[in-house]
Amino acid sequence: MTSLSNNLDLLTPEFALAGLAFLVLAVDLVLPEGRKIYLAWLSIAGLIALMVVSLVMLWDEQESLYDGLLAVDDFSLFFKVFFMGIGVFVILSSMDFVEKTLKYRGEFYGLLLFSILGMNVMAQSRELLTAYIALELLSFSLYVMVAYAKDSHKSNESALKYIIVGAVSSAVLLYGVSMVYSTLGVTKFEDIAAGLAVASKVSPALWVGVGLILVGLMFKVSVVPFHMWAPDVYEGAPYPVTAYLAIGSKAAAFALILRLVAEGFAPAADRWEQWQLVLAVLAGLTMLAGNLVALAQKNLKRLLAYSSIGHAGFILAGITAFSLESDLASNGVMFYLVGYSITNLVVFAVVISFFNMTSREEIADLGGLAANQPFLAACLGMGLFSLAGLPIFAGFTMKFYLFTAVASEGFLWLAGLAIFSSLVSLYYYFQVLRHVYIESTPPGQSGGDLVEENPALSRSPSFPIVVVLALGAGAMIWLGIYPRPLIEIIQAASKAVMG
Repeated sequence: MTSLSNNLDLLTPEFALAGLAFLVLAVDLVLPEGRKIYLAWLSIAGLIALMVVSLVMLWDEQESLYDGLLAVDDFSLFFKVFFMGIGVFVILSSMDFVEKTLKYRGEFYGLLLFSILGMNVMAQSRELLTAYIALELLSFSLYVMVAYAKDSHKSNESALKYIIVGAVSSAVLLYGVSMVYSTLGVTKFEDIAAGLAVASKVSPALWVGVGLILVGLMFKVSVVPFHMWAPDVYEGAPYPVTAYLAIGSKAAAFALILRLVAEGFAPAADRWEQWQLVLAVLAGLTMLAGNLVALAQKNLKRLLAYSSIGHAGFILAGITAFSLESDLASNGVMFYLVGYSITNLVVFAVVISFFNMTSREEIADLGGLAANQPFLAACLGMGLFSLAGLPIFAGFTMKFYLFTAVASEGFLWLAGLAIFSSLVSLYYYFQVLRHVYIESTPPGQSGGDLVEENPALSRSPSFPIVVVLALGAGAMIWLGIYPRPLIEIIQAASKAVMG
């Protein structure tokens, strides 16, 4: 156990991140209206600097802080750098949209930075109340960001739905924590595992408490049947916020779930086997429902929402297969989160760029995109191929790794269901590409030529978007061909969380 001063030193990235958020808000007060773009670059520079600081300060650190409330280890470092990297690329993707569409840009970037702080603490948490507080910091930031386009009826409606569902799920989670504490008298993950392992007979109240905690977390990652909020919220939220919801918040919640399972549930092997069946059923329902309902979607955002639900089912299948005897499932979940996030960033960057040019968001509106924006069309094609799991892209290796882990732990039926769901997703992804490459350009809002009504369609995408797409496409191909360096980093993170 380290001293208080050393504890504070190890939390320097978190304190600095909070300071960066306040700095962005302060600078926003003095910047003239025409220079608000500097806030985005300040946020990006700060996040990159903090990524470097985190790697330098925390490499190979293995500490338990504040009597076991927080962990500083390879697992938390991996996700800390990962979350800040997501923040950099989300800001790059959103710069044009924010400048064109949203007011109060300083508050937008400040909220984004506060949400990353919440995500970082979630990955570090080893105690239920600490995890809950971090989760609420993330959630409250997202509530405001979803409602940020306050002049949009859809944005206001989706924010109201999100707040109500989020509040209910948080209440369910907190009630579950209280029931676990009332029966075991502890809230630390390792103490929960010890209590479950030695109990000759688990009380019904404890089972209910654990179940409520899982239900609250399943709401956060939109697992069926707790997914009803996702399509409406995704459709109504501003595009960059939708991308962030689909990538960052989902990755943070699964990072927390993975540590909770590894330290709190799996060590009590007999009890964990009983919950595995429940999670397997939820995973199967989620991947099937998400991909089947996506077939009927006409709106791009709703299609990507149901696609995200389907992928949540795949990741939950990996959580189901978790075992302390093998790091295959843990590696597969983390690898999937990275590959999925990179791929989704590319897809959303294309969609955001197209919306900036045309203010359109229906799938049919993508007709003729290949003729007018071949680079955007090619990147969208690579992103959708990767999401479908086709070779040479990250999606193939991440699905192969994860499904292999699921099958190796005896869940052959779940792995088979995952493969079937992936084949279903291939169909609706190809339907999108059919519009991009085969269908003719649709008419504009006034019935005339779409390109003539939207001159931006004939111009090159903005520099930040090009950077995101180029780096994202390169990363997808690299992870699809040679993922070994990333796998080795992930293995070190897995060992840290598995003890």
